[in-house]
Amino acid sequence: MGSSSLIADTSSLVIGLVLILNGLFFSAAQQNGLNKIHIVHLGAKQHDTPELVTKSHYQILEPLFGSKEAAKNSLVYNYKHGFSGFAAKLTASQAKNLSAHPEVLCVVPSRVMRLKTTRTFDYLGLSLTSPKGLLHETRMGSEAIIGVIDSGIWPESQSFNDTGLGPIPKRWKGKCVSGNGFDANKHCNKKLIGAEFFTEGLLDITDGQYDFASEDESKTPRDIEGHGTHVAAIAAGSFVATANYKGLAGGIARGAAPHARIAMYKTCWKRVGCITSDMLKAIDHSIRDGVDVISISIGTDAPASFDIDQSDIAFGSFQAVMKGIPVVASAGNEGPNAQTTDNVAPWIITVAATSLDRSFPIPITLGNNLTILGEGLNTFPEAGFTDLILSDEMMSASIEQGQTQGSIVLAFTPTDDAIRKANSIVRAGCAGIIYAQSVIDPTVCSDVHVPCAVVDYEYGTDILYYIQTTGVPKAKISPSKTLIGRPIASRVPRFSCRGPNSVSPAILKPDIAAPGVNVLSAVTGVYKFMSGTSMATPVVSGIVGLLRQTRPDWSPAAIRSALVTTAWKTDPSGEPIFSEGSTRKLADPFDYGGGLINPEKVTDPGLIYDMGIDDYLHYLCSADYDDASISKLLGKTYKCTLPKPSMLDFNLPSITIPSLTEEVTVTRTVTNVGSASSVYRPVIESPFGIELDVNPKTLVFGSNIRKITFTVRVKTSHRVNTDYYFGSLCWTDGVHNVSTPVSVRTKILRNYV
Repeated sequence: MGSSSLIADTSSLVIGLVLILNGLFFSAAQQNGLNKIHIVHLGAKQHDTPELVTKSHYQILEPLFGSKEAAKNSLVYNYKHGFSGFAAKLTASQAKNLSAHPEVLCVVPSRVMRLKTTRTFDYLGLSLTSPKGLLHETRMGSEAIIGVIDSGIWPESQSFNDTGLGPIPKRWKGKCVSGNGFDANKHCNKKLIGAEFFTEGLLDITDGQYDFASEDESKTPRDIEGHGTHVAAIAAGSFVATANYKGLAGGIARGAAPHARIAMYKTCWKRVGCITSDMLKAIDHSIRDGVDVISISIGTDAPASFDIDQSDIAFGSFQAVMKGIPVVASAGNEGPNAQTTDNVAPWIITVAATSLDRSFPIPITLGNNLTILGEGLNTFPEAGFTDLILSDEMMSASIEQGQTQGSIVLAFTPTDDAIRKANSIVRAGCAGIIYAQSVIDPTVCSDVHVPCAVVDYEYGTDILYYIQTTGVPKAKISPSKTLIGRPIASRVPRFSCRGPNSVSPAILKPDIAAPGVNVLSAVTGVYKFMSGTSMATPVVSGIVGLLRQTRPDWSPAAIRSALVTTAWKTDPSGEPIFSEGSTRKLADPFDYGGGLINPEKVTDPGLIYDMGIDDYLHYLCSADYDDASISKLLGKTYKCTLPKPSMLDFNLPSITIPSLTEEVTVTRTVTNVGSASSVYRPVIESPFGIELDVNPKTLVFGSNIRKITFTVRVKTSHRVNTDYYFGSLCWTDGVHNVSTPVSVRTKILRNYV
């Protein structure tokens, strides 16, 4: 998502809320028998042959329409490779009738979702020169195939040149699709090996009125917005020696896996967004095509939902994970408020954003020769001293009177309203803008087309004092500089969505964090900075692609475990990571999950918290899914065990207890992936007022003992309701430190009975 960018006792309530919201959508979008695209989920395939899967779809639809021909005409997509289902044009009444079919898991309307819109990998220590590093071991990911679902790709970018790449991996089954201005034979190569686009959902949502020409869009895999190109290059861009943005941040640009292959599935379109029926088709194709990881920088606004029968990303990603394909998705850009994280399904790797150890200081010189350093991406030439004025309640009058013409404007608190005013000021001919913020967010200058800088309130007050005590205040804004390394502090930016998980608080989200602030990458023909969890997501996707080459037998859960347990809790230089919000604080698991991704540790985590299909089914049982729904999802009969498993025992590399009254015991199982004979002991950092007791006290592995189950007794000393407190449980053998974040909230009095 780019910006220039309760456990089980509450599950029924949440699911009910989602169903109510979904019902409201039905009634609002479909009146008078209007045919609209609906997605019909059937769960696991009953046939291995795609043609037989398609035939079964017709057999379900025929009784509804009265003829095979009418059923065929209603079909938009068959989902037949990774899972079974279809998209069809239905009235609300038909959709309701179809949902009662014994083979149908659920029927949901196709919806619109949004894109969550050089230094990065050096900062993370993903070294090109280390003879034993992850890049060296995988030949820079030459056998990895990264599937990207986004707004398309600009194939002419040098980030997608295939110089030095070997043959396309033989397992690849995908294709490149030509269209007006996109020649598959010319634009696809050994780097860009797959490129498709999906428009049926788009045309339905716009009643067939989407005009590609007038929207300046391309009915091809070509990217017009730049978002898809940007994220694809972050994940797997080739080496580009002269990448920069108007002279800033110059150097060699590269992706996380520079020699990995890219498969782009275009499902997002200008001024509309990303259509869920198209996205589900893209996931289906990516499973068929043989990608190693699926990268999705797309999501929805609150309220979040991962109910597998209501969220198409959750459903599609579940099917991919069941096929062994990890799915990496953005946490969203609606931070810094709590409970805003998106893509919270427990089988998805959910990514938050951090900053880099790079800043772009801007000298602001006042008429009294005092120079203050702001931040931002100002590439305009210095224009000399000009009048300096304050933005206040009379700003609109000032604009009418022309007082801002040629002046630099100081504006406190860049809320949406202030940004709107800024655009008015720019149109009125101002010479520059200085934003004063409680917490500096340089991205607010991204769409301001005059010299722009951001300062904190302290410096803003200094500038204000100068204005109020000077007869004719003057100032000038100089171009940005590029500063790398200390003393720049890493931080989780305001926009990055925060936990706790609003749908299932016992599941920690986000999982991991990666750089997503002012990331330089390719767009349509040039290189540009973008910020957002959209940019952080492909960092993780690329590293997952590398990891799959060194650990091909690892499950998606094992990969997620390695990411979380090896992550940095500080920045790579050992300095604290801060979290920006209404106040600045040290980051915690609700800000960054396990921490900042540490690519050179992920291949050797020591221990992993692994899971397979049985674990996910136990999770669904704990979340109050009934046997019939789970059976449809699986394509075979399934019955939840009694008593139902506890969601607290879901084998995550984290422990989150949202409603601790007195005492509870949670269970985890770890698998040794290091030296066969290893002994691990716990290092416990208990949350405030919480006692953690681990049993057994020592984990002894040998050639015949690869898995060990342990318990953690969690007891509170609080006698009042509290907020969350954080700690950790770290298993260590002296070489590996397997760190598990612990989050506990005491709830003596529940919110409802």
